[in-house]
This record gives sequence, C-alpha cells and structure tokens, in this order.
Amino acid sequence: MKLKIRNIISPLVFIAICLGVGYLSNTLSGNNAKEVYANFVNPGFFPPAWIFAPVWFVLYVLMGIAVFIIWEKKKNKNVDKQLGLFFLQLFVNFLWPIIFFGINNYLVSLLLIILLFILIVATIFSFEKESKKAAYLLVPYMAWVGFATILNYTIWFIYR
Repeated sequence: MKLKIRNIISPLVFIAICLGVGYLSNTLSGNNAKEVYANFVNPGFFPPAWIFAPVWFVLYVLMGIAVFIIWEKKKNKNVDKQLGLFFLQLFVNFLWPIIFFGINNYLVSLLLIILLFILIVATIFSFEKESKKAAYLLVPYMAWVGFATILNYTIWFIYR
C-alpha cells in the first residue's frame, strides 16, 4: 500500500491550523497566562499552570485530526455545515484567552466559555452523523472545556 503525500500533508495542515489558532490566541492575550494564573487565589482543585500547554497541544492535535476526517467527507452535503460549526467553535476558542487573560474580563469570558462548550457539544453531535471517530476525538476537548468552565466560574465568583 503506497501512501500519497496528500494523505500525510492534509491532516498536518488541519492540525497546524488548530495549533496556530491556539498560538495566535495566546500571543494576542499578552502571552501572560501563566503569570495571571499564578496570581489567582487557588482553590485546591486548580491544576498546576504547567499542565495547560501540553493538554492544549494534545487537544488541538485531536481537533485537527477530527476536522480532517470530516473534511475528507466533503462530498456529503452536510459537511459544509459541520465544518462551519467546527470553525465557529474554533473562533470562540480563539477569543476566550484574549478576553480571560488579555482583558481580564472574567464574566464575559465565562459567558464565552459556556457558549464554547455548547458549540463543542453541537459539533460533536454534528460530526457523529459523518464519523463517530471524529466525534469521539472531540470528547476530551469537551471534557477539558467543561472543567475550564468550572475554573472560569470559580475565578469570576472570587473576583467579581
């Protein structure tokens, strides 16, 4: 079985897009997430700051693979809507760190992350119609954003 270059490059492009969105968002937020996070009153269930970068790296890779799987089914008429939903949630994902870490508006970021969670769930259900594998690849992302929502709520509650 001969691998085509396209079969290697295409998923890497989608992974790079997702990683690039995360990198750009972090850069635009002032690149000070660890510093801001370290200054919070830290309830016992807050994870250490060092865990966020590797977790997000893995999540962006999984997201890139998932969207690639759906993109490969582009002949189906629903795929454009599914891709649109994916990129909408990716845009909200892009905005959240800027609002939370860059602007330090914890209420708006809380509302944004709740919207993000809803969009991720909708994306999972949408992807499941084309590929269960693509949908399952987004489940860790949904779980992490759910946990991040609890963290955001806790920070908003403490600092309101």
